Amino acid sequence: MTTPVEADETLGAEHGAGDRPWQTIVWNDPVNLMSYVTYVFQKLFGYSRDHATKLMLDVHHKGKAIVTSGTKEKVEGDVAKLHAAGLWATMEQP
Repeated sequence: MTTPVEADETLGAEHGAGDRPWQTIVWNDPVNLMSYVTYVFQKLFGYSRDHATKLMLDVHHKGKAIVTSGTKEKVEGDVAKLHAAGLWATMEQP
C-alpha cells in the first residue's frame, strides 16, 4: 500500500513541466486607450465589463496582466488574437 506522499511523488514523476498551463500576458503600451483595452478583453474572451476593467487596470498600473491560461495551442491563439487587435502580448509557462 502506498502512502499519499508516495502517490504524489509518482504523479509528479509522470507529469513533467510540460503539463503546466501556459499564460497569456498583456503588457502596457503607450498607444492603446484604456477603454479600448477593456473592450478587447470583453470581445475576445467574453469577460464582463468589471473583470475586463480590472485586468486593464492591472496592465495600466502594474505594467502587465495575465489574461488567459491553458494549453500552449490555446494561448498561442489568444496571443495572435491580441496582436491582431493591436495589443502587446506574450506567452510564458511559469
